[in-house]
Amino acid sequence: MANYETDGRKYVPYSERTGNESIVYFTRDLSPEGIMKVYEKVNANLTGKIAVKLHTGEPHGPNIIPSAWVKEFMAKELPDATIVETNTYYDGDRYTTEQHRKTLEINGWDFCPVDIMDEEGTVALPVKGGKWFKEMYHGSHMTNYDSLLALTHFKGHTMGGFGGSNKNIGIGCADGRIGKGMIHSRGNDGWGAVEEELMEKISESTKATIDFFGKKVSYINVMRNMSVSCDCEGIAAEPVKTPNVGILASLDIVAIDQACVDILFAMKEEDQKAMVERIVTRHGLRQLSYMKELGMGNDKYVLIDLDNDEVRMTPADAVEGIRPFPQMRA
Repeated sequence: MANYETDGRKYVPYSERTGNESIVYFTRDLSPEGIMKVYEKVNANLTGKIAVKLHTGEPHGPNIIPSAWVKEFMAKELPDATIVETNTYYDGDRYTTEQHRKTLEINGWDFCPVDIMDEEGTVALPVKGGKWFKEMYHGSHMTNYDSLLALTHFKGHTMGGFGGSNKNIGIGCADGRIGKGMIHSRGNDGWGAVEEELMEKISESTKATIDFFGKKVSYINVMRNMSVSCDCEGIAAEPVKTPNVGILASLDIVAIDQACVDILFAMKEEDQKAMVERIVTRHGLRQLSYMKELGMGNDKYVLIDLDNDEVRMTPADAVEGIRPFPQMRA
């Protein structure tokens, strides 16, 4: 019988979790101003040369965080920061650096420097306490930065169940040939890792990155246009069936991804069905329990409502009054 601690299909209610609490901030304001609102709560440790890791998307991808939002946010809050990405493991429009730069231009990521970190090779960073890896290969340019902001579009994922901050960093910072291959492979099969194995490998890759940056990492998750498909599927993504929610921020990667999942599970059955089914069938909840086992953060948290005098709120409060999809896309 599966142990719920390692079973990525088992949702653990808040009342059954143990350990310390972290702080997660929340706003319903889905706009550049909303990003700024939460960012100002988690930016104290972001100093020096700052990298902003986000998913810039496949050509004309409909669900990514709008580049216009990020442009306005960075102009006001991070005028000297650099967006960072890596090339893909699969053959497509971001497979080579040349293809990737064309896609960046199509999607509007031309307002600030974009560093494709594996353009000039890789760097191996240690994975402390991992059971799959002793080291993980990332884009070599990663070590040029002092701080990291993970600006994540929270959504589903075909293989990972959900894509939050963990997926954004774990797969998104691994280089496109060696690192991503290590995460996805099972033996000699380039796409063999699934379920618990894949979730654990993603998390170990993330740990290598955040251990490198130490306390100089902050996380923002945007719960908007949440298809069950990842942004890597571009215009082929499944239609969005989950209501928009808001924006979360934290200094704890486990807490922020757990809070997003808790918000999904707090939705009405008809609103949560697609996303929850995707997460559970792919064993995606193992991302959360394994990150906790690796000492990456806490799955207990205090959720702070920035729209209402910073009072403590619940995941159910976050979904109260949300409108059903479809909604206008900016």
